[in-house]
Order: sequence, then C-alpha cells, then structure tokens
Amino acid sequence: MDQQKAKHQRQLRRRLHVRKKVRGTVERPRLTVFRSSKHIYAQLIDDLNGVTLAAANTTQKAIADQLKDHYGGNVAAAKIVGAALAEHAKAKGITKVAFDRGHYRYHGRIKALADAARAAGLEF
Repeated sequence: MDQQKAKHQRQLRRRLHVRKKVRGTVERPRLTVFRSSKHIYAQLIDDLNGVTLAAANTTQKAIADQLKDHYGGNVAAAKIVGAALAEHAKAKGITKVAFDRGHYRYHGRIKALADAARAAGLEF
C-alpha cells in the first residue's frame, strides 16, 4: 500500500510541475489529456473562467463507432480522439492551445493524440 501512495505522490508532483507553467485562457485554452487502460480523454479548458470549452473521448458514441472492433486504449483510438477534439475546437473558433500532458510521458498514446490534433489544425 505504501508503494501505491508513493507512486501517486510522484504523479501529483509531476502533474503540478507541468501545470505550474501551463495555464489556459479563452484565446489559448489548455488541452489536457487523461488516459486509462481502456480509454483516452481530452478536453480544452479555460482556467481563468473554469470552463471546459470542448471535449472528446473514446466513450462518446461517434468515436466509439469509428473504433468498432478495437478498444479505446490504443494509439489508433488516441489519433481519432485528437482529430475529433481539433474539429470541435475549430468549430468554436479555437486554433491555438497549450498542451498539458499531465504526469504522462510524451510518447505512445499521448504523442499520437497530440500529433493528430496538430495535423487537424491545432497549433501548440
């Protein structure tokens, strides 16, 4: 149990280290990512007003239909979520974001989501 608590403390420390420098505004919201073993979630947050401007995840019906025989915990799903989030953002007039990877390393699903969002038109 102590190892789990220590791991959680390390994750919190890394997350706060990243968020110290990354703030979301209306003009440049924070693109935050959460990944579980089965799904991946991304949202655009305006920290000044405490509002979520757009969100996409693998549990949404439209995205889950694209995955069909796959599950949401792989790189292909992350690419779909990144592209979908970029489309939602562009529909609301958002083109620039600040990427918040949280306590996750920038590789694998996190990198795939970021690259797909960039390819779909977001700048960060």
